[in-house]
Amino acid sequence: MLAITRHRSILDLIQAQGTVQVSELSERLAVTPKTIREDLEKLEEKGLLKRIHGGAVNPGDQTDPMLPLQIPNLKHSREKEAIAIHALRYVKQDDVIALDAGSTTLEIAKKLPNMPLTVLTNDLLIIRELMTKELIRLVVPGGYRHRNVLIGNEALEWLQRLNVQKLFLSATGVHDKFGLSVFTSELLELKKAYLSGAKEIYGVVDHSKFDRAALQTFAALEDLDILITDDGLTEETLRRYEGGSVKIERAATQSV
Repeated sequence: MLAITRHRSILDLIQAQGTVQVSELSERLAVTPKTIREDLEKLEEKGLLKRIHGGAVNPGDQTDPMLPLQIPNLKHSREKEAIAIHALRYVKQDDVIALDAGSTTLEIAKKLPNMPLTVLTNDLLIIRELMTKELIRLVVPGGYRHRNVLIGNEALEWLQRLNVQKLFLSATGVHDKFGLSVFTSELLELKKAYLSGAKEIYGVVDHSKFDRAALQTFAALEDLDILITDDGLTEETLRRYEGGSVKIERAATQSV
């Protein structure tokens, strides 16, 4: 069994049970206890679990399990609304923008004014939101449905050929070591396709995603032009991330 498959199985069990034992995981996944302990150490480093004697539990404050796709994820809705309003400062009439799949980018779609604009997206919820705004030219890559996202190899190749002025990119986790990450390989390739053709890249993530990493990294922090989050991000965390190569802007939740 591949390590990434074991990691996903471990996280699924923790989400279902709240706690797991090394002995239980070793038997269930048919690997040695040493391998399981190494897996738990790697997952703890990414902020996905907390190790205890003989096993692991959910991290203390994670009521949000970081699932691959929530339809939609309603947690931190006020923060996401503030991020969306802030992100719209960078959208101008006649722009060509891409909205990656996600609950924060969905909020951007809701806030977009009905003005001459080209929007590329593969998120079915965003598509539904923008269909009523007749001045927006909506471009959809096609493919097959995976939950609320359209994906497929032909869509990936097509995305890589497009000239996108501004990409608004979501992530499951943001980490100073692991960059921006997601759980599933389908979303990994899709995000990389968006990144390959975008001139300006804006990350849009609420503060709860910081210091957390999902299983697969799709971008480094330095790939972003600006990372937009909310004012729930602490000063200490802000200084630590700004010490690297990414510019971070915090949207004010008091104004929404």
